Amino acid sequence: MTIEVVNETDVDVDVESLGAQARFVLDRLRIHPQAELSVLLVDEAAMTELHVRWMNEPGPTDVLSFPMDELRQPQDDEEPEPGMLGDVVLCPQVAVRQSLAAGHHRDDELALLLTHGILHLIGYDHAEPDEHAEMFGLQARLLAEWVAHSGGPR
Repeated sequence: MTIEVVNETDVDVDVESLGAQARFVLDRLRIHPQAELSVLLVDEAAMTELHVRWMNEPGPTDVLSFPMDELRQPQDDEEPEPGMLGDVVLCPQVAVRQSLAAGHHRDDELALLLTHGILHLIGYDHAEPDEHAEMFGLQARLLAEWVAHSGGPR
């Protein structure tokens, strides 16, 4: 599995941990071992530009996902398919504000946002109540498993 994490901000972020978490989440979702993922950390100006351009929404957001191939989580009897998952774009400055409001560490917020972005890449959404329940339930389970695997929250 190829996972590239690039930090284009001045914020000191543990890119190795984000890469390890991405690999963990993709393994748990049974995504093909030859799948490719890019994680990009950008500042608020760059995120604002992406948010306006692709979502027609003002200001920066916390995470955006840009799927490439139409990869999906395989069902129980299906084999995973190789391909390019796409890009997850994170904004650490927005994550810092959200983590302060939520009362947890910035790195835990980035872990949540990364998991959320990956789920969007493989087709999960939360526009409808049933979709929201499914996606956020899976997100919570994956984060709990990651915390247990990596030694706990920060």
